[in-house]
Amino acid sequence: MKKILACIDGSSYTPSVCEHAAWVAERVGAAIELLTILPATPEGEALSDLSGAIGVDASLGLMDQLTEQDEARGQKELRQGRLILKEAQELLLAAGVEDVSSLKRRGELVETICEFEGDKEVIVIGKRGKLADDYATHISPNLERIARGVHKPLLVAPDRFAPVQKFLLAFDGGATSTRALEYIISNPLLKGIECHVIAVGRQDGALRMALESAVSELKEAGFDVHHSIEDGTADEVIQAYVETHNIDLLVIGAYGHSRIRSIIIGSTTTSVLMSCRIPLLLCR
Repeated sequence: MKKILACIDGSSYTPSVCEHAAWVAERVGAAIELLTILPATPEGEALSDLSGAIGVDASLGLMDQLTEQDEARGQKELRQGRLILKEAQELLLAAGVEDVSSLKRRGELVETICEFEGDKEVIVIGKRGKLADDYATHISPNLERIARGVHKPLLVAPDRFAPVQKFLLAFDGGATSTRALEYIISNPLLKGIECHVIAVGRQDGALRMALESAVSELKEAGFDVHHSIEDGTADEVIQAYVETHNIDLLVIGAYGHSRIRSIIIGSTTTSVLMSCRIPLLLCR
């Protein structure tokens, strides 16, 4: 059976992640696998050899004490992880999702998500998490690393869920936006939902031809499509279109260029992640 991976951390974004995952699961006919990730090692002071500073006997006593403290912290984290999963599972069951499983793992965030993405249809994660206040005006570095690291579609959930009645595909004819187009056409997730397609740039022959080809494919797949080409800065044009047309979900090809190129000229994906207040479906 198809599976959705919902990554939760017990923050204020967890209910929204669960609701978005439930929506995806219903649309594509999938089960949900909840994943919460504990620190790679119990939080707190790392054990170190202090014998040279305080003497062997005192050091042994201190090491025993620190070991006990770390074990206690580790047990507390495990209990918190179980509670986070239990509450999320109850939310999903209340939403009508019957097939729910859960995982808790210790490890590094990005590597652990990548480890479990293999057989998943979509990965759902909150735009912000426990460090939401720290990243109130920009995205968490972890979110950008996850978006760059995973290969399955990544649904980035805002703090609240709203029914999806319109979606927008940001299309530039490049490899990642073409994969986003292919995903929309081949997957039931967005079938029957009003479709908008926007291209940002000059209305030259190449961009217009690419856009018209994409629109034609979408119409052949049964979508009701509205499309346009707008001139301007990509993130600003996309955000303005979202607000003007009351778009509920943005689909965009994610990080089509290298990290070095993004550092030099900026990244449209990161800018859109920062500014957009609706869910984003990122396709690599």
